Amino acid sequence: MNDAIQEPILAVRGLTKRYKNGPVALAGVDLDIRRGEIFALLGPNGAGKTTLIGAVCGLVRPSEGSITAFGQDLAKDWRAARAKIGLVPQEMATDMFTSVIDTVSFSRGLFGLAPDPAKLEAVLRSLSLWDKRASQIRHLSGGMKRRVLIAKALAHEPELLFLDEPTAGVDVELRRDMWRQIAALRDAGTTIILTTHYIEEAEEMADRVGVIDKGQLLLVEEKRALMARMGSVTADITLARPLAALPPSLSGKPVELADEGRKLVFTGDGGTDAARAGIAALIRTLVESGIAFTAIDQKQSSLEDIFVGLVENA
Repeated sequence: MNDAIQEPILAVRGLTKRYKNGPVALAGVDLDIRRGEIFALLGPNGAGKTTLIGAVCGLVRPSEGSITAFGQDLAKDWRAARAKIGLVPQEMATDMFTSVIDTVSFSRGLFGLAPDPAKLEAVLRSLSLWDKRASQIRHLSGGMKRRVLIAKALAHEPELLFLDEPTAGVDVELRRDMWRQIAALRDAGTTIILTTHYIEEAEEMADRVGVIDKGQLLLVEEKRALMARMGSVTADITLARPLAALPPSLSGKPVELADEGRKLVFTGDGGTDAARAGIAALIRTLVESGIAFTAIDQKQSSLEDIFVGLVENA
């Protein structure tokens, strides 16, 4: 379906949260979430990420603004919409002496759904928890405990899933395993909103990215388009013979000499596509000017570089 005419699964308008005698946690946030996407919400600690999730999930009462999910106004029909929303919080909030299967079964029952052993088995198998179904949660590793939180959130078959720092505290191998599982959830039709301080997590999985700071949403953009527009490329070009100074043919180009004239350092901006075109033009100029080189080392900026720049300049 065309995104231009598809109704968003979640629409936030003018969302504001002021705490008494405290800072403004959210300041007029507008946000649409598309059905079937993975949306990454990035921001430093205290930026408003968890407050935004809490407002949608009914844990925080907004001061102003509206939230519409599945075409329903959450202020008027919160219960019906909430039944379609799953939340994986940052912290474990479950009985550590309860078995995995009992914990997940209880979560399903909280939403008034009939028992469905086959459905719960499928959820646990998808998260590699089926073999641990009879284990008490206290006996599980940190990574498995995080998976139990996801299983609890999926027990009532939500269409929209919030993941608040889903891989916090797990090692790199488990983190990448959970990335694959989260991608599989999206492929199965679940819309996912995740907050993360691992920028590589957003770079790996997200379709779109939002950056929030001091309660304000600084931008929302397709990840690839954002990196193409705001990214940069640098190139270190090792010369066959040192140059004492830049020749006239390189005048005006974004290059400088380094390493006692043995290297040319190119710094491109205006987006990665423009930067790559600049490198190509520079190479042509070097060849036409008879300036020999032996190696080119290119480096493209990451989503983290863009994020840091946005927050620092906000």
